[in-house]
Amino acid sequence: MRVIPIRKLTPELRRRLKAPLGLLITGSYKNTMEQLKRLIKERRPRMLVSVGDRVTENIVKTGLQPDVMIIDNRVMRKPIKPLDLRVNRVFRLRNPPSVITDEAWRTIGEALECGETAKVIVEGEEDLLTLVAILKAPVGSIVVYGQPYRGIVVVDVTEEMKGTARRIVDEMEPSSKS
Repeated sequence: MRVIPIRKLTPELRRRLKAPLGLLITGSYKNTMEQLKRLIKERRPRMLVSVGDRVTENIVKTGLQPDVMIIDNRVMRKPIKPLDLRVNRVFRLRNPPSVITDEAWRTIGEALECGETAKVIVEGEEDLLTLVAILKAPVGSIVVYGQPYRGIVVVDVTEEMKGTARRIVDEMEPSSKS
């Protein structure tokens, strides 16, 4: 198995990543979830992947079932009560803030390929793992993550979007963190 070097976020990339990677749906919980349900019904994605505790909780409360849910038991960097999510498989990984580890690539890949509903619990921070989800999910999937104080972002996984995510990861600095 190819080892992917640990990558660290640069200050410039941190600023750029504040902009949504996909369609930003703003508004209330009710509004964002109604629009997400409509998009999923229209697009019939191969997989639905959620990244973040609040967005995952809201999607599940709405009656949608993500195939893979990537959470860290934190909202806005503050610990929360772990979500009670009904899944077939649970994966765990360590991923420090502002980096993407080899373990993250491997574990998220396994979760996406397992063929069952899966929860990935991250010890550390899951924010950058949206990029991993985009790169590892099959084309035709949807990745959803929260945009703080604004709403949710819906990313259609296309070859073009995978290229965008790959360029972002390639611009990250190599890191010695593990």
